Amino acid sequence: MNFTDNLAIQLKAAGFSATTDQLSQFTTYYEMLIETNKYLNLTAITDPHEVAVKHFVDSLTALDDKDLIFKEGAKLLDLGTGAGFPGIPLAIMRPDLEIVLFDSLQKRLNFLSDVISKLGLHKVITLHGRAEDISHDSAHREAYDLVTSRAVARLPVLLEWALPYVKQNGYMVALKGAAYEEEMAEASKALKILKGSIEQVKPVQLPTLDDKRAIIYIKKTGVTPKLYPRKPKDIKTKPLV
Repeated sequence: MNFTDNLAIQLKAAGFSATTDQLSQFTTYYEMLIETNKYLNLTAITDPHEVAVKHFVDSLTALDDKDLIFKEGAKLLDLGTGAGFPGIPLAIMRPDLEIVLFDSLQKRLNFLSDVISKLGLHKVITLHGRAEDISHDSAHREAYDLVTSRAVARLPVLLEWALPYVKQNGYMVALKGAAYEEEMAEASKALKILKGSIEQVKPVQLPTLDDKRAIIYIKKTGVTPKLYPRKPKDIKTKPLV
């Protein structure tokens, strides 16, 4: 079975319906990912089925069922996007979203710029920088309806990086693995300081996998104090726990 047909099956199993054009975009993205990965470390996962499930389907689980969080035309920052997860899959399935792919490594962003161009993702751009720096820029601070992040940091640290970018009443959407309950327990102090509240936790079961995952939807409840995020050394040595 080829990549496209298998992806269609896995998407359907997870409750998603993709058009022929969207499946073609996903396939092109997969091919570019694998080819570029030969000389640029983008992902340790290269098996076609695992890419389909662990990268593409997993990224799409960030979407809420009734589009109450991922509203039509929302402005989204994908923090620490890496090889483009979850940002590119979300852009393919939700072309109405305005997405900024944010990463500290320019080489990865160069790859993503090629993907954006090749797939015709007209509402997607890239942004280069460090999370703790750019969030103090008025052009980006509290400027986004949504901030997504996948496999970047434990929740207390991630909150300090991400919540300053989120508008009041917007959402940070954290895609988390098996330790998500433990991370949430660690995050109460950070949530209080940074002005966020866990509104919903959606357990996730990926097709053909038995591991434990969840999407944590965190609502921005006020203005994050200007002090945050702090300098990298302080975030690392004195996390908000």
